Amino acid sequence: MSQVKENDTVKVHYTGKLNNGQIFDSSLEREPLEITLGQGMLIPGFEKGIISMELNEKKTINIPAAEAYGDVQENMFHKVQRDQLPQEITPEVGMGLASKNPDGSEVQFRVAEVNDDYIIVDANHPLAGQDLTFDLELIEIK
Repeated sequence: MSQVKENDTVKVHYTGKLNNGQIFDSSLEREPLEITLGQGMLIPGFEKGIISMELNEKKTINIPAAEAYGDVQENMFHKVQRDQLPQEITPEVGMGLASKNPDGSEVQFRVAEVNDDYIIVDANHPLAGQDLTFDLELIEIK
């Protein structure tokens, strides 16, 4: 039986969970994820978990934070004065915000702290610092 190897294009169903069992993403109610391995489009631990799987195989993988979205980086927290925010925004902890860079690209933030004069925004990935578990099912190897 053929096994997944580097640079293969595969279709895989997955369910991603936090350590407390909470599901944060799943493909089970939609089309499976189709991805070409080796292009840096997946977190490293997810891609490593798919390598060597056989068609229709199911397995559970545990991915430490370092092979997922990395550790929380303190330099990704930024202080923003309240008067720099659009007037129609009332910031709340956990709220998502976006900012445009001079080149037109967009940066996503989460509000981490709200004070009278400023807010603290967090540009870390929301799953940074988390160990993740994925249930995988290999649907197709192209």
